[in-house]
Amino acid sequence: SGPGVLHGRCAEAGSARPCPSIDTHIHVYDPKRPQGVPWPPKNLEVLYSTHLPARFVTLTEPLGVVGAVVVEASPWVEDNQWVMDVAKDNPIIVGFIGNLEVGKPQFASQLKRFAANPLFRGLRLREVTIPKGPGEASFVDDLKRLADRQLTVDVVGDTPILADVLRIKKMAPDLRVVIDHLPFQAWDKDGAPAMRNALQELAQLPKVYIKISDVPRQVGGHLVEDPEFYRPGLDALWSLFGPDRAIYGSNWPVSD
Repeated sequence: SGPGVLHGRCAEAGSARPCPSIDTHIHVYDPKRPQGVPWPPKNLEVLYSTHLPARFVTLTEPLGVVGAVVVEASPWVEDNQWVMDVAKDNPIIVGFIGNLEVGKPQFASQLKRFAANPLFRGLRLREVTIPKGPGEASFVDDLKRLADRQLTVDVVGDTPILADVLRIKKMAPDLRVVIDHLPFQAWDKDGAPAMRNALQELAQLPKVYIKISDVPRQVGGHLVEDPEFYRPGLDALWSLFGPDRAIYGSNWPVSD
């Protein structure tokens, strides 16, 4: 429906109700499937249980959440199809960021298959390894395939991935790139100035977005609930990217 529709609904809602919003980063999975799941591992007790859209709706409907984008953490190719099958019966899912290996011979056919579903909006890349030599050309070609389809790459990691994003943008300038899970945990020690310096160059590039999806922090084993604790980092991100290029995601259920 687009941000304009959400803005209109927010104006109608007034101050009594939360503004309608889309959570741009959640995960859905079911360890009880016959094949299990590759992530999360069993030793993560909070996460290693069934997390499906119905539970997400129960938690977030009072907060005005009207849609969610699922980001696939599983490297299993057929799990892309599994999420899109789940989405058929769960209209809360309005978009899907899949997980495929860029630069592999099978990538073009896999992309064609999954991108046929309009829910498929791009790919997740973790700590991008850009091949050297013969493999680099295939990697670049696949990035351009994504750009040609107006799809997105969500880059996941920590401070080192910023250099990866710069390289990706040089290879495929028209590609839309989203930097996930800001503000990075490693930057807590350095504060807002370090965040600003690290992102300044990227903020000048077109089609580079940030996803504010790793906000909560614990101090002494307790969740920090004072908004002022978070304000310096969030203000730095907002001043660099502004309302048109900064999006929010809960990272549910990892946020638990």
